[in-house]
Amino acid sequence: MYRKSIYILCSIILLFALSATTKASTPESDKNIQKLVEHFNKKGVDIKPFLEDSRFELMTGIKERFTKSAEKTIDSFEDYQRVLGYDNKVSKMGAFITTYAKDLEAAEKEYGIPKEVIVGIIGVESEFGAYSGKYNPFIAYVSMYAVDYRATFALAQLEELLEFTAKNNLDVLSLKSSYAGAMSYAQFIPYSLNRWWVGSDLYHMPNNIMSVGKYLAHFKNITGTTEEAILRYNNSTLYQQAVLSLAKEAEALEK
Repeated sequence: MYRKSIYILCSIILLFALSATTKASTPESDKNIQKLVEHFNKKGVDIKPFLEDSRFELMTGIKERFTKSAEKTIDSFEDYQRVLGYDNKVSKMGAFITTYAKDLEAAEKEYGIPKEVIVGIIGVESEFGAYSGKYNPFIAYVSMYAVDYRATFALAQLEELLEFTAKNNLDVLSLKSSYAGAMSYAQFIPYSLNRWWVGSDLYHMPNNIMSVGKYLAHFKNITGTTEEAILRYNNSTLYQQAVLSLAKEAEALEK
Protein backbone atom coordinates (compact mmCIF):
# COMPACT_ATOMS: atom_id res chain seq x y z
CA MET A 1 0.00 0.00 0.00
CA TYR A 2 2.84 2.38 0.87
CA ARG A 3 4.57 1.78 -2.47
CA LYS A 4 1.29 2.22 -4.34
CA SER A 5 0.64 5.54 -2.58
CA ILE A 6 4.12 6.76 -3.40
CA TYR A 7 3.65 5.76 -7.06
CA ILE A 8 0.33 7.64 -7.27
CA LEU A 9 1.85 10.70 -5.60
CA CYS A 10 4.82 10.69 -8.00
CA SER A 11 2.48 10.36 -10.98
CA ILE A 12 0.42 13.34 -9.79
CA ILE A 13 3.56 15.41 -9.31
CA LEU A 14 4.84 14.43 -12.74
CA LEU A 15 1.56 15.29 -14.44
CA PHE A 16 1.51 18.65 -12.69
CA ALA A 17 5.07 19.36 -13.77
CA LEU A 18 4.34 18.38 -17.36
CA SER A 19 1.12 20.36 -17.60
CA ALA A 20 2.96 23.41 -16.33
CA THR A 21 5.32 23.29 -19.29
CA THR A 22 2.77 23.83 -22.02
CA LYS A 23 -0.10 26.14 -22.81
CA ALA A 24 -1.70 23.48 -25.01
CA SER A 25 -2.03 20.99 -22.17
CA THR A 26 -5.37 19.24 -21.55
CA PRO A 27 -6.30 16.36 -19.24
CA GLU A 28 -6.20 14.03 -22.26
CA SER A 29 -2.80 15.24 -23.45
CA ASP A 30 -1.39 15.02 -19.91
CA LYS A 31 -2.59 11.43 -19.69
CA ASN A 32 -1.06 10.54 -23.05
CA ILE A 33 2.25 12.18 -22.16
CA GLN A 34 2.31 10.21 -18.93
CA LYS A 35 1.86 7.05 -21.02
CA LEU A 36 4.76 8.22 -23.17
CA VAL A 37 6.99 8.70 -20.13
CA GLU A 38 6.12 5.23 -18.86
CA HIS A 39 6.77 3.69 -22.29
CA PHE A 40 10.28 5.11 -22.44
CA ASN A 41 10.96 4.30 -18.79
CA LYS A 42 10.42 0.64 -19.65
CA LYS A 43 13.07 1.04 -22.33
CA GLY A 44 15.48 2.62 -19.87
CA VAL A 45 15.13 6.09 -21.37
CA ASP A 46 14.13 9.07 -19.22
CA ILE A 47 12.39 11.71 -21.32
CA LYS A 48 11.20 13.81 -18.36
CA PRO A 49 14.18 16.22 -18.59
CA PHE A 50 13.14 17.06 -22.17
CA LEU A 51 9.50 17.57 -21.20
CA GLU A 52 10.47 19.77 -18.26
CA ASP A 53 12.96 21.82 -20.31
CA SER A 54 12.01 25.49 -20.73
CA ARG A 55 12.18 25.04 -24.53
CA PHE A 56 9.45 22.41 -24.54
CA GLU A 57 5.91 23.45 -25.36
CA LEU A 58 3.27 21.40 -27.12
CA MET A 59 2.39 22.53 -30.62
CA THR A 60 -1.18 23.69 -31.07
CA GLY A 61 -3.23 22.53 -34.04
CA ILE A 62 -0.83 19.74 -35.00
CA LYS A 63 -3.58 17.64 -36.62
CA GLU A 64 -4.82 20.58 -38.70
CA ARG A 65 -1.31 21.21 -40.04
CA PHE A 66 -1.41 17.77 -41.63
CA THR A 67 -4.99 17.79 -42.86
CA LYS A 68 -4.62 21.26 -44.43
CA SER A 69 -1.30 20.60 -46.17
CA ALA A 70 -0.95 21.71 -49.80
CA GLU A 71 -0.90 18.11 -51.05
CA LYS A 72 -4.31 17.49 -49.44
CA THR A 73 -6.05 20.76 -50.29
CA ILE A 74 -4.76 21.68 -53.78
CA ASP A 75 -5.86 19.97 -57.00
CA SER A 76 -4.08 21.77 -59.83
CA PHE A 77 -0.34 21.67 -60.46
CA GLU A 78 -0.34 25.40 -61.22
CA ASP A 79 -1.72 26.20 -57.76
CA TYR A 80 0.74 23.78 -56.20
CA GLN A 81 3.62 25.51 -57.99
CA ARG A 82 2.43 28.86 -56.69
CA VAL A 83 2.27 27.61 -53.09
CA LEU A 84 5.74 26.08 -53.44
CA GLY A 85 7.22 29.29 -54.79
CA TYR A 86 8.28 27.31 -57.85
CA ASP A 87 9.67 30.22 -59.88
CA ASN A 88 11.81 31.34 -56.97
CA LYS A 89 13.24 27.84 -56.70
CA VAL A 90 14.09 27.85 -60.39
CA SER A 91 15.88 31.18 -60.02
CA LYS A 92 18.14 29.70 -57.33
CA MET A 93 18.80 26.41 -59.07
CA GLY A 94 21.74 27.48 -61.25
CA ALA A 95 23.84 28.68 -58.34
CA PHE A 96 23.11 25.50 -56.40
CA ILE A 97 24.13 23.25 -59.31
CA THR A 98 27.34 25.22 -59.84
CA THR A 99 28.30 25.16 -56.16
CA TYR A 100 27.63 21.45 -55.64
CA ALA A 101 28.41 20.08 -59.12
CA LYS A 102 31.02 17.59 -57.85
CA ASP A 103 28.79 16.37 -55.02
CA LEU A 104 25.83 15.90 -57.36
CA GLU A 105 27.96 13.96 -59.82
CA ALA A 106 29.37 11.82 -57.01
CA ALA A 107 25.87 10.99 -55.76
CA GLU A 108 24.70 10.08 -59.25
CA LYS A 109 27.73 7.83 -59.77
CA GLU A 110 27.38 6.18 -56.34
CA TYR A 111 23.63 5.57 -56.34
CA GLY A 112 22.51 5.65 -59.96
CA ILE A 113 19.96 8.40 -59.38
CA PRO A 114 19.99 11.28 -61.89
CA LYS A 115 21.59 14.30 -60.25
CA GLU A 116 18.81 16.47 -61.65
CA VAL A 117 16.24 14.50 -59.61
CA ILE A 118 18.33 15.03 -56.48
CA VAL A 119 18.34 18.75 -57.32
CA GLY A 120 14.55 18.61 -57.68
CA ILE A 121 14.08 16.95 -54.28
CA ILE A 122 16.26 19.43 -52.41
CA GLY A 123 14.65 22.29 -54.31
CA VAL A 124 11.13 21.28 -53.30
CA GLU A 125 12.07 20.33 -49.74
CA SER A 126 14.16 23.32 -48.69
CA GLU A 127 14.67 25.65 -51.66
CA PHE A 128 18.28 24.44 -51.91
CA GLY A 129 19.06 24.91 -48.25
CA ALA A 130 17.21 28.18 -47.66
CA TYR A 131 14.97 26.52 -45.07
CA SER A 132 15.74 23.99 -42.36
CA GLY A 133 12.44 24.17 -40.48
CA LYS A 134 11.05 26.33 -37.68
CA TYR A 135 9.74 23.57 -35.42
CA ASN A 136 11.41 20.90 -33.29
CA PRO A 137 11.08 17.17 -34.09
CA PHE A 138 10.80 16.02 -30.47
CA ILE A 139 8.06 18.55 -29.79
CA ALA A 140 6.30 17.69 -33.05
CA TYR A 141 6.10 13.97 -32.30
CA VAL A 142 5.19 14.42 -28.64
CA SER A 143 2.44 16.82 -29.74
CA MET A 144 1.07 14.26 -32.19
CA TYR A 145 1.08 11.57 -29.52
CA ALA A 146 -0.48 13.88 -26.94
CA VAL A 147 -3.58 14.49 -29.08
CA ASP A 148 -3.66 10.88 -30.32
CA TYR A 149 -3.09 11.84 -33.96
CA ARG A 150 -0.96 9.31 -35.86
CA ALA A 151 0.13 8.18 -32.41
CA THR A 152 1.71 4.90 -33.51
CA PHE A 153 3.78 6.71 -36.13
CA ALA A 154 4.74 9.44 -33.67
CA LEU A 155 5.89 6.94 -31.06
CA ALA A 156 8.01 5.05 -33.59
CA GLN A 157 9.61 8.30 -34.75
CA LEU A 158 10.34 9.38 -31.18
CA GLU A 159 12.17 6.12 -30.60
CA GLU A 160 14.15 6.61 -33.81
CA LEU A 161 14.85 10.26 -32.98
CA LEU A 162 16.21 9.52 -29.52
CA GLU A 163 18.34 6.73 -30.96
CA PHE A 164 19.77 9.11 -33.56
CA THR A 165 20.47 11.93 -31.12
CA ALA A 166 22.05 9.59 -28.57
CA LYS A 167 24.25 8.01 -31.24
CA ASN A 168 25.41 11.41 -32.50
CA ASN A 169 25.51 13.17 -29.11
CA LEU A 170 22.96 15.79 -30.16
CA ASP A 171 20.69 18.00 -28.05
CA VAL A 172 17.29 16.85 -29.28
CA LEU A 173 15.58 20.14 -28.39
CA SER A 174 18.08 22.17 -30.41
CA LEU A 175 17.13 20.46 -33.68
CA LYS A 176 14.96 22.16 -36.30
CA SER A 177 12.30 20.42 -38.36
CA SER A 178 9.07 20.81 -40.26
CA TYR A 179 5.80 20.48 -38.34
CA ALA A 180 5.93 16.81 -39.39
CA GLY A 181 9.30 16.30 -37.70
CA ALA A 182 11.34 16.10 -40.93
CA MET A 183 14.87 17.47 -40.62
CA SER A 184 17.57 19.26 -42.57
CA TYR A 185 17.60 20.33 -46.22
CA ALA A 186 16.57 16.87 -47.42
CA GLN A 187 13.74 16.72 -44.85
CA PHE A 188 14.37 13.25 -43.45
CA ILE A 189 12.19 11.85 -40.69
CA PRO A 190 14.09 10.01 -37.90
CA TYR A 191 13.37 6.55 -39.36
CA SER A 192 15.05 7.61 -42.59
CA LEU A 193 17.95 9.28 -40.79
CA ASN A 194 18.84 6.03 -39.06
CA ARG A 195 18.81 4.07 -42.32
CA TRP A 196 19.82 6.27 -45.22
CA TRP A 197 21.58 9.32 -43.84
CA VAL A 198 25.16 9.69 -45.09
CA GLY A 199 27.65 11.46 -42.80
CA SER A 200 27.28 12.92 -39.34
CA ASP A 201 26.44 16.60 -39.96
CA LEU A 202 22.76 17.20 -40.68
CA TYR A 203 23.40 20.63 -42.14
CA HIS A 204 26.31 19.83 -44.46
CA MET A 205 24.78 20.07 -47.94
CA PRO A 206 26.94 17.34 -49.51
CA ASN A 207 25.59 14.95 -46.85
CA ASN A 208 22.05 15.91 -47.86
CA ILE A 209 22.82 15.34 -51.53
CA MET A 210 24.31 11.89 -50.90
CA SER A 211 21.49 10.95 -48.53
CA VAL A 212 18.80 11.79 -51.09
CA GLY A 213 20.64 9.65 -53.63
CA LYS A 214 20.92 6.74 -51.20
CA TYR A 215 17.25 6.99 -50.18
CA LEU A 216 15.94 7.09 -53.75
CA ALA A 217 18.25 4.25 -54.83
CA HIS A 218 16.83 2.05 -52.07
CA PHE A 219 13.25 2.64 -53.15
CA LYS A 220 14.08 2.47 -56.84
CA ASN A 221 15.25 -1.08 -56.19
CA ILE A 222 11.87 -1.79 -54.60
CA THR A 223 9.55 0.07 -56.98
CA GLY A 224 11.51 -0.32 -60.22
CA THR A 225 11.74 3.33 -61.27
CA THR A 226 13.06 6.65 -60.03
CA GLU A 227 9.64 8.19 -60.63
CA GLU A 228 7.97 5.71 -58.29
CA ALA A 229 10.77 6.11 -55.75
CA ILE A 230 9.96 9.82 -55.55
CA LEU A 231 6.49 8.89 -54.28
CA ARG A 232 8.16 7.15 -51.33
CA TYR A 233 9.56 10.54 -50.40
CA ASN A 234 6.09 12.07 -50.47
CA ASN A 235 3.10 10.05 -51.63
CA SER A 236 1.64 12.86 -53.72
CA THR A 237 1.49 13.01 -57.49
CA LEU A 238 1.66 16.82 -57.25
CA TYR A 239 4.91 16.49 -55.30
CA GLN A 240 6.25 13.98 -57.80
CA GLN A 241 5.34 16.30 -60.67
CA ALA A 242 7.08 19.24 -59.00
CA VAL A 243 10.29 17.27 -58.45
CA LEU A 244 10.36 16.00 -62.02
CA SER A 245 9.56 19.45 -63.39
CA LEU A 246 12.48 20.97 -61.45
CA ALA A 247 14.66 18.10 -62.71
CA LYS A 248 13.81 19.10 -66.30
CA GLU A 249 14.67 22.72 -65.47
CA ALA A 250 18.03 21.49 -64.15
CA GLU A 251 18.67 19.51 -67.32
CA ALA A 252 17.99 22.62 -69.41
CA LEU A 253 20.45 24.66 -67.37
CA GLU A 254 23.17 22.08 -67.89
CA LYS A 255 22.96 22.13 -71.70
